[in-house]
Amino acid sequence: MKVSVHGAAAAARDAAVGTLVADRFASRLGAADSTLWGDEAQPEASVRLGWVRASEVSRALVADILDLRDDFRARGLSRIVLCGMGGSSLAPEVITRTAGVPLVVLDSTNPAQISRVVDDSIEETVVVVASKSGSTAETDSQKRAFEAAFTAAGIDPVSRIVIVTDPGSPLDVASRDTGYTVFNADPTVGGRYSALTAFGLVPSGLAGVDIDNLLDEADDALSTLLTDDAANPGLILGAAMAATNPRRDKLVIDAAESSIVGIGDWIEQLVAESTGKNSTGVLPVVVDEDAPELTQGATDVLVAHITDSDSEAHGDDVVVAGSLGAQLLLWEFATVVAGRILGINPFDQPDVESAKIAARALLDTTPEVVVPQAIDAGVEISAAGFTVTATTVSGAVDELLATLATDGYLAVQVYADREGDSGLDAVRNPLAARTARPVTFGWGPRFLHSTGQYHKGGPAQGAFLQVVAREEADRAIPGRPFTFGELIAAQARGDATVLAEHGRPVLTLTVTNPAGYAVVAAACGVTA
Repeated sequence: MKVSVHGAAAAARDAAVGTLVADRFASRLGAADSTLWGDEAQPEASVRLGWVRASEVSRALVADILDLRDDFRARGLSRIVLCGMGGSSLAPEVITRTAGVPLVVLDSTNPAQISRVVDDSIEETVVVVASKSGSTAETDSQKRAFEAAFTAAGIDPVSRIVIVTDPGSPLDVASRDTGYTVFNADPTVGGRYSALTAFGLVPSGLAGVDIDNLLDEADDALSTLLTDDAANPGLILGAAMAATNPRRDKLVIDAAESSIVGIGDWIEQLVAESTGKNSTGVLPVVVDEDAPELTQGATDVLVAHITDSDSEAHGDDVVVAGSLGAQLLLWEFATVVAGRILGINPFDQPDVESAKIAARALLDTTPEVVVPQAIDAGVEISAAGFTVTATTVSGAVDELLATLATDGYLAVQVYADREGDSGLDAVRNPLAARTARPVTFGWGPRFLHSTGQYHKGGPAQGAFLQVVAREEADRAIPGRPFTFGELIAAQARGDATVLAEHGRPVLTLTVTNPAGYAVVAAACGVTA
């Protein structure tokens, strides 16, 4: 595990690490000192520090996870599906992809994606339903769909569904009453810090990952991270993230040279949700090796290269190297260091609930019909928080981009089938090149559980491009008065409403047929 810094990042290290060492931040964190982030954060921090010792505490889970894995294998059950959102899905996705073992992650309410996953190979499938609160709307809906599918196939859902949740949650109580296998996670660990708890270990272990080794990697890093020393890589990384002067508050994450697959997405939710509040924060921007942000030289951008080697940083960058287990713990540690420097509580998420409430309100009533401002080639154009006069998709995109400030960022939010063929994941780089500003890309609704906090609670710098797919075929949610299509539409509309209430400009492009994807992509600069 090594963190190398240079230029602005090195200056941030020099400005902040000495004080962190003098304050004994690392050793006090190891002693679960909940006063590290101030009086206002103390009540929350006092019940959210279990992640520090998770690699030790979670050892007790390993044997039961492996025994259950062996039982499933003996029964010929080889397909593991994870239903989870945010911290409940992103860590297992990284862990399993890096280990090269198959895990199907269902973190959407898009009806096409739901149907493809639920209706495939049900005879060979085991489902892990993971929800810390036990009341997550997405996972509850997914669970209902799988229960119905198992029952229709003549399979007892109790024999195929495994629950991961906090003790005493509504899901915990109901699942135990029904007879499901339940793994309880440590309630003193927040969702985005839960990679090394049951939320990360149960689906990964059932899928075939060597979770003992993962915990070993984290254990090897723990003593270093809890040492009050100027060479502590967690202190250095946290200082680089939050103590640059002037602030470089957009953290561009480049993992092209890392064998850890998808770690940028996991870091994104951890850092954005932890720091994006009180009109400050660190905005993670996940990019590929061709990203314009890597060479544009914006003065508010800090680039973090994640590598397998211990290469040295150059320019104003950060280079982070280490095993997967070590990096999971390192980034969690650095994030709470950044929280102290920024003067915020890294464990709450005060603005996440607002979009959920707005979506729920739309589902509980008969919402007003949204009349689009224009329709272009089957793509409906609507705006909130700013005025659009254009009648074409390309013109509307132009008007949204014109709202970007010199210190702004563009967030592309796509409520569509993540595994489908929309091609919309190709729009990020052209938009970044065109605007010369950082561009984030998120699949809805999963980003609502991560970067959604930063969008509303962080600096008022964002402009938002929503692309919402209206699928040709919808799917009912058993026992609910609304469908998956209605749920995801309400989630998109609810978030747009809350963003607009916070003064953020939102352009919504609703794609009503598959040909509309190409229209949107072209308007964003994607060439055929």
